[in-house]
Amino acid sequence: NSHSRQVKESTVQREVLSTHPHHLPLGLLTLWSFVSLSLSLSLSLSLSLSLSVFFDDCAGNEGLAFEVSHPNFQVDQEMNLVARRDVMDSGTVMFIHGVNEHADDMAQVDIVGAPPRSPQTLRIQPYRSKRALFAPRMHVNENMEPPFPKVIGTVMSPGMENDHIFHMTGSGADQDPKGVFTINRVTGEVSVSQELDREAISSYTLEVSVTDLSGKLVEGPVALLVDVNDQNDNRPIFKETRYAGEVLEGSPTGTVVMTMTAEDADDPRLQNAVLRYNIVRQSPDKPSPNMFYINPESGNIVTVISPTLLDRETLPTTQYELEIVAQDMKGRDVGLTGTATATITITDKNDHAPEFTHSLFQANVDEGSTGVAVNLTVDDRDDPATGAWRAIYSIINGDPTQNFEIQTNPDNNEGMLSVVKPLDYESVVFHTLLIKVENEDPLVPDVGYGSSSTATVHITVLDVNEGPVFFPDPLQVTKMENIPLGSFVALLNATDPDVLQSQSIRFAVLRDPANWLSVNPVRGTVNTSANLDRESPYVHDNKYTAIFMATDNGSRPASGTGTLVIHLEDYNDNAPYVHPSVVRVCEDTKDSVVIVGGRDRDIHPNAGPFKIELGKQPGLEKTWKVSRVNNTHAQIMLLQSMKRANYQLPLVVTDSGLPPLSNSTEIKVQVCTCKKNRMDCSSAVYCCLYVLYALYALYACACCDCHPLILTTLAISHTVAGHQYTVVGQ
Repeated sequence: NSHSRQVKESTVQREVLSTHPHHLPLGLLTLWSFVSLSLSLSLSLSLSLSLSVFFDDCAGNEGLAFEVSHPNFQVDQEMNLVARRDVMDSGTVMFIHGVNEHADDMAQVDIVGAPPRSPQTLRIQPYRSKRALFAPRMHVNENMEPPFPKVIGTVMSPGMENDHIFHMTGSGADQDPKGVFTINRVTGEVSVSQELDREAISSYTLEVSVTDLSGKLVEGPVALLVDVNDQNDNRPIFKETRYAGEVLEGSPTGTVVMTMTAEDADDPRLQNAVLRYNIVRQSPDKPSPNMFYINPESGNIVTVISPTLLDRETLPTTQYELEIVAQDMKGRDVGLTGTATATITITDKNDHAPEFTHSLFQANVDEGSTGVAVNLTVDDRDDPATGAWRAIYSIINGDPTQNFEIQTNPDNNEGMLSVVKPLDYESVVFHTLLIKVENEDPLVPDVGYGSSSTATVHITVLDVNEGPVFFPDPLQVTKMENIPLGSFVALLNATDPDVLQSQSIRFAVLRDPANWLSVNPVRGTVNTSANLDRESPYVHDNKYTAIFMATDNGSRPASGTGTLVIHLEDYNDNAPYVHPSVVRVCEDTKDSVVIVGGRDRDIHPNAGPFKIELGKQPGLEKTWKVSRVNNTHAQIMLLQSMKRANYQLPLVVTDSGLPPLSNSTEIKVQVCTCKKNRMDCSSAVYCCLYVLYALYALYACACCDCHPLILTTLAISHTVAGHQYTVVGQ
């Protein structure tokens, strides 16, 4: 065209990236690029590339494929790197990745172009580029081997002068991790100084700048990005070393059993981390070595065996172990591998009905006994740990009175047929039961219960000498307490269930807590041998209980027991008494009132209402007054002031029995000082009369404190008729 052309030589900088010790390098490549300037509405840079790529795997390069990291470039069938469209910038960095089943190699391509010069064109002013510091994106392989440092790229400054120097800062340069990268202060070459690990740090962001010798900033700073290229240096790792899965027997082909996935720490954008899964071992390998299949990409393990062959009861084992291998590089031979184990359990479904081992079971049972009579055995081919094996038994005929019960033995699945109500030989000698067995879990639709799931049980009742039976039991009678000794109480009635043996019965007292009763051993009549006392501690709620025994005369005598309950009616044989036995009154007559009540061990009508009155001693009515409050209580009032002391007040209490009983008793009255709602009995003196039958009567006083725990003894001496007597009171 009419535009002027300029040719600029550009160099392609490349480093060989080896991922396998046997890979061959692509070799050193040189690229001649033609730079043309064209005029349009704006100035643009068009870069045309043509590059021959050399790759040799020493095996003919069969199946060789290339990948180019830049979307605007590709490697054609003649192994030339060509541009798909114009590239609008210099400084392009790309990678060429060649791979087949024998080799895997990668090359880095840097395209370096000079800043455009001003073209000579009509009506256009010469174009002058401004000074610009250019830091192309750089790439470095992880796991590079010494020696170090290694140059990985160059930072360019078109206006670089002799007194200018390059500087680099940031994480990886002068910040932690320090010293990973360095820059040639004169040429701008960037070098790596040590081996890198992409899985630790995948990229570095640095800053470069240009200063003069005095340190004055000339250009920048600009960002410098360094990417760490991945190598396939990490094996796939399963999260667990052993996995467990289950599949139901008879499941259709293609049933998903479980999923196993591994992780690879390499770059997920590259094939270094693209995994494929494979089953390398199945144990056992019967009935087929390929009972399961794993999806190479998803890791889903599915069944490939026929549902008919996937029968838990016919398989050599219920657990299969698979060794799973995960391999990166899409499963190619050059990929790294990781392994794990999968244990698959074939679970049971209820496809076998339980069957009795015998159609008829027999047992003998003693009459009158209870407990397990016979164990019924069954066969079930299903898994013993499931409801498909556990049996449920039921009695479907022959037990109208519910004398029997059947339960499952959880250890061996047997049916334990028990007698829960004693059997009677004299009533029924033979019992025929029909038993059915089922599983806890329902059977699958195509399986049903057959005739072998039912069985017949014959029970023969053996005759046993049974003990006599009392009727009624308990026997209840009502008697008055204090009836005469030898009085008739009751007639015991006992019969022998063994009616065919015509045995006789004798009676005896088995338990008589108060020893009040006797029994005629032949007739069974019960009489009193002591007074019946309703108030006895052996009587509860007016009832006295005794137990009697009846024994037959069989070859092996048997006995039975019966209970006699005597309801005792009350007789007025207990005099009433006053409660409480100690009361307190105040010296001040207007406050001197106390309440006492009557009590009686007898019950109505031999107890209250009670009549309480003063004793017959003369002069009491001048000091004390007793008045009725209600049917059970009376009020005692002090009629005149008395000195603080303790007095014995005689009272008479009478019950309402026919005839009534009276009781003369004394209560202790403490006369105390009462002030401000407080009663002070600390100075009370107990006064009483002691009669000494030694010619004379002595009056003596014994003083005691009101407090019940303080007791004072006073000895008073007195001389009578030449003799000295000492009276001690407490």
